[in-house]
Amino acid sequence: MMNLHDVQNLVSQGESEILELKKSTAQLRRAAETLCGMLNGNGGIVLIGVTPSGRVAGQVISDKTLRDVADVLSRFEPPAVVNQARIDIGDGKKVLVLEALPNPELRPYVFDGRPYRRLGSTTSVMPQEVYQRLLNERNHGKTRWENQPAEGYGVSEVDREEILRTVRFGIASGRLPESTGNDIADILTRFELFRDKRLNNAAVVLFGTRFMPEFPQCQLRMARFRGIDKSKFLDQRQLEGHAFALLDEAMLFLRRHLPVAGRVVPGLFEREDEPLFPLEALREALVNAFCHRDYTIVGGAVSLAIYDDRLEIWSDGALPFGLKPEDLKREHSSRPRNPLVANVFYLRGVIERWGRGTQKIVELCVKAGHPEPEFGEQAGSVWVRFLPSGYIAPHRVAHDLTERQRELLQILAQRGPVPLRDIRKHLSMPPSDRMIQEDLAHLRRLDMVRSSGRGRGALYRLRSSE
Repeated sequence: MMNLHDVQNLVSQGESEILELKKSTAQLRRAAETLCGMLNGNGGIVLIGVTPSGRVAGQVISDKTLRDVADVLSRFEPPAVVNQARIDIGDGKKVLVLEALPNPELRPYVFDGRPYRRLGSTTSVMPQEVYQRLLNERNHGKTRWENQPAEGYGVSEVDREEILRTVRFGIASGRLPESTGNDIADILTRFELFRDKRLNNAAVVLFGTRFMPEFPQCQLRMARFRGIDKSKFLDQRQLEGHAFALLDEAMLFLRRHLPVAGRVVPGLFEREDEPLFPLEALREALVNAFCHRDYTIVGGAVSLAIYDDRLEIWSDGALPFGLKPEDLKREHSSRPRNPLVANVFYLRGVIERWGRGTQKIVELCVKAGHPEPEFGEQAGSVWVRFLPSGYIAPHRVAHDLTERQRELLQILAQRGPVPLRDIRKHLSMPPSDRMIQEDLAHLRRLDMVRSSGRGRGALYRLRSSE
């Protein structure tokens, strides 16, 4: 329970987004407007009986005062929880404490038919676009597409093995209890995908085995284009399936077509081949696309496009709940458009719940030496674009270097760029110049060594030292 000392501590902090001071109940209507703004935010407290300068003056609170307060608080829609307390400060006077306790699922709140918002220490009428967005969010929770029954689908039309695989992964990641059995209907019920003996749309998206004609949006489009536009392609595929199958297909396509970047491992002088972009970042972007896309767009899909100079992943549907592309690179709340779909990905251990997926994508790409990926919206779709630090043509090499070739790399690492005669001096068992030149030519073909100049003036150096 709050006491006078608590009130004085609050007052000392000054007015803010969560605290408002009112001299008396003569300002009760303005106090209610502020409470409405707090209900549409993170909650807060209005103290009645405190002057704007912070003097705790109190007021006499009669039965009529309490009736007036009850009447004002009854004008919130939907009905709001506003706790009341009266703090005795002496001389028959009290401070009235009104604490707004918002329910995010009930926003937006209105007072006397008008919505308000709280910004800093100011209360104002909420702009129409903000009110409409909050109203859409509230309605979305009740009437989401993923919640609706999948008409004509039964438990016999789900991928049993994928469901059991999800359970195994969920137990291994500590997100499902080990007691989870293998009864498919029970598992789907736990996942909130099966209710009243009916599958919902999310169940088909996640585990369905039949998609046409009712679910044409369960689709993945992939292409490897020649060049930097869509005029010519090397490979093009269009697949239907549940989200986990499509994710696996997308990763296989990436491994097949993504350029491979090579580097020399320090100390080992072996070539290590890695995909140009970190696969973990690409997988995260694909998972985001499957979890956040708008499945109400019947002809929609997740699209993966590889060009000579970039890689793009597109998903149909705008960013939900007022998010903007620039928000994706900084801390933001996790509010998936399809929480049932996202929850199963979470239980399987594929994603975290706290909305760091896009930030993780950025961190992984920067760590790999690439620019930050770009996020954007265009023509009703959301996209992420991966850009390399420099385009590297595909190439793969074996790692079967001879001892002398390794020794040559060691010399070049320590002394390069050096001419052939200096290389020969530092070899432990130097062969003929011709054999050294053949070894150097082999290392050049593997893109591990570079040379400049001709004849005896040629200089050799490690490719990784450029």
